[in-house]
Amino acid sequence: MPSRLLSLIAMFCLASMLHAQVETPAGSQLSPARFQLYGGYSFLSNSLNGVTGSHQPMNGWDASLGFPSWRNLRFKLDFSGYSGTNLGAPEKPYFIMGGAQYSKRLGRETVYVEGMGGDGGVGRYWGANKTTGETASFVGFVGGGADTRISRRLAFRVDGGLQYSYFALASGKGLIPYRIPGLPTNFGRVSSGLVWNF
Repeated sequence: MPSRLLSLIAMFCLASMLHAQVETPAGSQLSPARFQLYGGYSFLSNSLNGVTGSHQPMNGWDASLGFPSWRNLRFKLDFSGYSGTNLGAPEKPYFIMGGAQYSKRLGRETVYVEGMGGDGGVGRYWGANKTTGETASFVGFVGGGADTRISRRLAFRVDGGLQYSYFALASGKGLIPYRIPGLPTNFGRVSSGLVWNF
């Protein structure tokens, strides 16, 4: 699975960079396509074992790399990690995703929508009272945000959306996954930080 995901990401990156090689016509108002490097604080609305009555949000970080855009569409890699404790279990989930971002410039602001998919991971004992759980899950994210330009190359970003993951607990009979009622699959995610265009 990881080798297929990396091959797919590499193919998207190459296609995006090839499109970025097209020159802008003379006198055009469009600025040249650029890479975007983002880093900042991130908030996840619930912990992985946050069943009804025990919701506990998590704090963490978010970083992403956006490749040069083509017709306002760019390929983006996103990495995030969180830390928290809920129901007696420490949790440190991380998520690696790739996908598309479509942006539109409105004066000093640039607004965008995005959709990504990838892989999530967490330590083995994230269930309530350190119960054994599955350590990997598909993760999807749909959302958007806005960049406010601070200088020619620097902007402040606010980003948010809905994140989906399906971590399950492990039964006593090996790694056969099972789910208990109320185990979350949908999470709200908000992040803010700085974007460097280069």
